[in-house]
Amino acid sequence: MNKPERIPESATEEFIVGGVRMPQPFRIRRLGHFGVNVADPEKSKDFYCRLLGFRISDPLDFGPRLSEEQRKSCGPTQGYFTRHGTDHHSFVFFPKGAYACLNPHSLKPSGTVNQITWQCGSLQEVSDAFDWFSKRGRPIRRAGRDLPGSNWHFYPPDPDGHTNELYYGIEQIGWDGYSKPRDMYGVRYTKPPQLPHKSEYAEVMQATADGIPIEKGLRAHDMGGEEKYDVGGIFLARPFKIQKIGPVRLFAENMDAMVSFYRDDLGFAITEEVKYKGHTCVFLRANTEHHSMALYPLKLREELGLRADTTLLSFGLQLGSYQQLKDAVAFLKSNGVTIKYLPPELFPGIDYCAFAIDPDGFAFQLYYYMEQVGWDGKPRPARSRPKIDNAKWPEAVERWSDTFLGEPFLGPLG
Repeated sequence: MNKPERIPESATEEFIVGGVRMPQPFRIRRLGHFGVNVADPEKSKDFYCRLLGFRISDPLDFGPRLSEEQRKSCGPTQGYFTRHGTDHHSFVFFPKGAYACLNPHSLKPSGTVNQITWQCGSLQEVSDAFDWFSKRGRPIRRAGRDLPGSNWHFYPPDPDGHTNELYYGIEQIGWDGYSKPRDMYGVRYTKPPQLPHKSEYAEVMQATADGIPIEKGLRAHDMGGEEKYDVGGIFLARPFKIQKIGPVRLFAENMDAMVSFYRDDLGFAITEEVKYKGHTCVFLRANTEHHSMALYPLKLREELGLRADTTLLSFGLQLGSYQQLKDAVAFLKSNGVTIKYLPPELFPGIDYCAFAIDPDGFAFQLYYYMEQVGWDGKPRPARSRPKIDNAKWPEAVERWSDTFLGEPFLGPLG
């Protein structure tokens, strides 16, 4: 197994990652998926799937893992993996009662978030990151390979208790809409494998040779009903399409410790800090987007009028255009969804946005534009950004040099 060469430079340890000198033995590329724990997944499914457009890839029943006594008292036991694109899942929602029986840490406010998942560039990086976290005495909740989804991973919590996940690769669902059948799950891994490991292609070919009917997975269905909205020339069941997930916004009990974890342990870069009514808010990026993680002092939660027993400020959903954003707000309002508008100063790098509140009180940030940071690592100066009046959105907005740029949505809209 080829481990990355370690290069000491002064007092700072460095690593060779894919031939590049790095301060960590891995590099996060993007937010891969995210999840929350909800009171009733069946009720939440209407909001997430019918209204927002996520499609169910696979269910997950926690019941078999619970004792008879736990099953009697925990409430619903089935949760869902859902997707907006070809990744097996980009958003998951699990039953909070059953999840808490198996994961006591989820009883804390930070436990309302069941995972914040970051994609690395290779299985080697995930394995070396696992070793690096372990040798430095950092806590790890579990490791191995997730099924459903087939993604290799490990789970380090941040200082406030949010479960982060670093992973490599995830099952892709193609034009036929089928996920892998359960018979393909095979070996259950509880730690990164011996490297190098066989490819997923080889795993699929072996399953075929073993007589496993690989076409028998779950086929996702769109719960939106009739396709009657023209979205960029395609008929869809709702007048918008989620193009990208994130950023994640958290209220932090210990800002210094949280910033240190995401900057020094996970390798994020601080893009910008904003002062808001005496509070310092920090925005960090993993790729070229202005931020994929934002941290806010916990004292802001009550002032913003958000759910009092969670540390999640919001989870972002990027739509394809400003027109889609306006249409999404109108569509959700017409379906009885509460829409909130929060102070624009708290969201540098994004111009127009609105927050849709789900049945559990979680806030989902709807937006269309994210400022991109280039080779020099500098964001647009605050004085050069547009002034946002949430009481009066224009019919159309001016273009920017990075309008419609960033990670593209792959594949057809529907």
